[in-house]
Amino acid sequence: MLSLYRPGTGVLHRLTAGPKMLLLAAAAIGLSALPTAAWTAAVCAVAVFSAYVIPGVGVRTLGREMWGLRWVLAVTALGQLMFLGPEPALANTARVAAALLVAALLPLTTRVDDLLDALEKGLRPLRRIGMDADRAAVLLAVTITTVPVLARLAAEVRDAQRARGVRPSLRAALVPFVVLSLRHADQLGEALAARGVR
Repeated sequence: MLSLYRPGTGVLHRLTAGPKMLLLAAAAIGLSALPTAAWTAAVCAVAVFSAYVIPGVGVRTLGREMWGLRWVLAVTALGQLMFLGPEPALANTARVAAALLVAALLPLTTRVDDLLDALEKGLRPLRRIGMDADRAAVLLAVTITTVPVLARLAAEVRDAQRARGVRPSLRAALVPFVVLSLRHADQLGEALAARGVR
């Protein structure tokens, strides 16, 4: 299975998957719950910077993740600015960015196998109500790891177009993006079949 995991020796890399999921979820929810005030942007910036630098994930990785979110943040900021004004736009965009960047730490610091095992253990009590915990864990793990992979594929298509001197456009990028996405889906299917998932 394709993964965004980056090897490291920091605190987040050493933390087991289950507690790490809970910690990052609590951090994302806490940052999202900050009030709509200008100082919220500063708190979010310091929190996210610390979350990437202190555990050793790195500023370069943070920059890459922020660059991948640029359109989401631009649309969020523009919509908020038009309807709510500058201060709420700044605070709300900062909260969205912080929550997404903190959530991105999970696939960056956790191997897919460890993530699957933790999800299977966490969902095991739901078997009592007839839920297949193994399939649910695979579905969640695939979702967590696939969304950033697709964002990276879209960035690769744009970079390839720029390298060829083609002006980036949605129409020109659609076909190569679909082809790369289908190739990723095939690889993902093969990896799941090798794991015994049908």
